[in-house]
Amino acid sequence: MMNTYFVQKPKMTLAGVSIRTTNEVEIGPDGGLSRLWETYFQSNIAGQMDTVKPEYIYALYTDYESDASGAYTVVIGHEVAGERHLADSGIVSAAVPESKYMVFTTKKGPVFEVVSQAWGEIWTYFKGSTEIRTYTGDFEIYDSRNFDPANTQVEIYIAIE
Repeated sequence: MMNTYFVQKPKMTLAGVSIRTTNEVEIGPDGGLSRLWETYFQSNIAGQMDTVKPEYIYALYTDYESDASGAYTVVIGHEVAGERHLADSGIVSAAVPESKYMVFTTKKGPVFEVVSQAWGEIWTYFKGSTEIRTYTGDFEIYDSRNFDPANTQVEIYIAIE
């Protein structure tokens, strides 16, 4: 089991690039998350807006259709001050409500491997846990100051009741 802790976080607004997908699509050959990351890195999004902490890259999972088995939206970007309307630039914004989170810290390793493994453990954990997911907005935080795709550690925040 990964290291975990609990934290209360205030409402925040994230802005970036997004796609709508499902876990079923992502485990197959048509998954779009890797292309979304490519779009994020090619677009210089952080340079196009006033970010709160530009060193933190967020991958937000929001607008859940139901639970982990339904469709959801992923936004990769940064925290911004207040609501942003950037539709003309291809940048979208998403409000993340104030919530209590259970934070899972991955082991160190290749980014896609450790994040994928962590989500598998998270889904298994919540099948039998006393904590209940709210599906209001879960996110991963990547610290770009020391980001090494071959050896990284990520925190995954899961909103709970």
